[in-house]
Amino acid sequence: MDSVLYEVKEHIAYVTINRPEALNCFNYDTLVKLGEVVEDIHVNKDVRVVIFTGAGEKAFSAGADLKERKTLSEQEVRRNVKKISAVFNAVSQLPQPTIAAINGYAFGGGFELMLACDFRIAVEEAKMGLTELSWGIIPGAGGTQRLPRLIGEAKAKELILTAEKMTAAEALEYGVLNRVETSSNLMGACVQIANRILKQGPVAVQQAKFAINQGMNVDLQTGLAVEAKAYEITIPTEDRIEALEAFSEKREPVFKGK
Repeated sequence: MDSVLYEVKEHIAYVTINRPEALNCFNYDTLVKLGEVVEDIHVNKDVRVVIFTGAGEKAFSAGADLKERKTLSEQEVRRNVKKISAVFNAVSQLPQPTIAAINGYAFGGGFELMLACDFRIAVEEAKMGLTELSWGIIPGAGGTQRLPRLIGEAKAKELILTAEKMTAAEALEYGVLNRVETSSNLMGACVQIANRILKQGPVAVQQAKFAINQGMNVDLQTGLAVEAKAYEITIPTEDRIEALEAFSEKREPVFKGK
């Protein structure tokens, strides 16, 4: 059984952590497979939006596979931590917009995977948090860096240092989630957002994401320079001309990503 499922339909890539019997926890093999999938998506021009989720109804991912961790040497633990950090960083660096469809528990590494995505939508029953300190370790796949940037330093410190488990409603209130849905509506809501993105110019979508990501942690003037460079890339595209022609002809544009 593949530990990561991957399919592309109508420009949307669906990536599913497929270890429901282990609450979709990440062992080393799963991290390797996920890394390969993300690498493929990065260069796949047919993919314009990515949806990450977990198999089954219990968990998005409950984090690192602690049963595996118990059998590992210190060197192997370092290997795993380096790998999960690299893979989630690759997720965050995907040029396509990414959506985490959080169908259940999202703890530790599972929470860090959703933090690496651009949008986070969870079912009402979901529980989530960075619980690593309760295991005597710290978040090692971006949690200490991405959460403060997302919701602010003070609240992030509270959540990390207390290893607090949040409900979906609390996560929405704190600004961790974009929205909360019923379990029956979760994937439909994610696809709805994806389809709204797909209506926009593909080159422009990727350049806008790039400009936002690169500008978030620099001064305003540097960020404006990043924006200007990103804008330049859209000017010679066929899509920009198509949008103008569609406007004059009073029709919807047909974008090709060129």
